[in-house]
Amino acid sequence: MALFAIGDPHLSFSVNKPMDIFGPVWQNHSEKLRQGFLSQVGPEDTVVLCGDLSWGMSLDECADDFRFLDALPGETKLLVKGNHDYWWNSMAKMEGFFRDIGCDSFRILQNNCHLYGDIALCATRGWFFELDHQQRSEKMFNRECIRLELALKAAGEREKIVFLHYPPIYQGYRCKPVLDLLHRYGVKRCCYAHLHGKMCRQAIEGVCDGIEFSLISADHLGFVPKRILD
Repeated sequence: MALFAIGDPHLSFSVNKPMDIFGPVWQNHSEKLRQGFLSQVGPEDTVVLCGDLSWGMSLDECADDFRFLDALPGETKLLVKGNHDYWWNSMAKMEGFFRDIGCDSFRILQNNCHLYGDIALCATRGWFFELDHQQRSEKMFNRECIRLELALKAAGEREKIVFLHYPPIYQGYRCKPVLDLLHRYGVKRCCYAHLHGKMCRQAIEGVCDGIEFSLISADHLGFVPKRILD
């Protein structure tokens, strides 16, 4: 049994949103993703899907994308909200929808934690607060901090790994309130997604301020899930 993570599948089986316009790395990317899972992930493994899962605007538009993800290897797939996941809904509606379409591998990470052995997995979308000071953005940022703290509190005194969609740190940017929460609750590992292409060059990876950061966006990983823990 192992824990893997990958973000930004950006699937669009039922909507017209081809990803190859963003460069050759995205050509036939759903098949690359499938092969990446098959090469690494076993049937009893857990995978964190770190946001931007589907371009569908509603759960119904995402059904084929969810069926694709559910069919990939991995007993449990933990879903994290991304900035393009417009289909995201209440936990009850999402869980009911997944049951209706026969997808039983999904669990939702929001305001809670998932235990992987003795380790608590916590997650939220995050936000780029300092880059946009509009009132709506501040409200959303504060909500994300509340959600992250709820998850960290739910983890208790356990070792914690945090998964964010937005990076809390990269070259020239530090999201101090999020980083303060990570330090306050003793988080030593944080994985994030969202960055693509040339933006990956600005990613902070490795240990910084006592926390090990990893960029797990799909194109950065070559569409192969990253092994986080055995």
